[in-house]
Amino acid sequence: MPNPVPSVAELTALYGLEPLPLEGGLFRQTWAGPGEPGGHPSGTAILFLMAAKSDLFSAMHRLPRDEVWHFYLGDPVELLLLEPGGASRVEPLGQDVMAGQHVQFTVPGGTWMGARVRAGGSHALIGCTLAPGFLPSDYEGGDADELAARYPEHSGMIRALCRGA
Repeated sequence: MPNPVPSVAELTALYGLEPLPLEGGLFRQTWAGPGEPGGHPSGTAILFLMAAKSDLFSAMHRLPRDEVWHFYLGDPVELLLLEPGGASRVEPLGQDVMAGQHVQFTVPGGTWMGARVRAGGSHALIGCTLAPGFLPSDYEGGDADELAARYPEHSGMIRALCRGA
């Protein structure tokens, strides 16, 4: 019999998670490589916790470099991707790989992204890795009206994933 997934409170305490400014969710940086010219660490990794009932989701944002998402445990996650060329899609993250869910997924740099626990789910623990590593100045938050106008087929999800929308 599989072990039950720890609760949001248990995971928060176990990993010492704190609110992630701007993007939302709870996180802890678990690794930062040595610094490189320009101030970026060679790489960074975080744990990131999302929860449906606590309004803990990854707000729409983009980064200048590729970001690798890793699914660890919990309920499936919907990762909304809005590509610079106009294409858009929702990629499922989760453990049911035979049903098309990804345990690892790379978001190309410059792609708008946002994520939430799939409807009916409770919470999910994921990880994100960047190389070169993340600096707060890399983060660009999404504007609900602009993104919804550019990607109308996902306007409802975009608005749900923009803070203050």
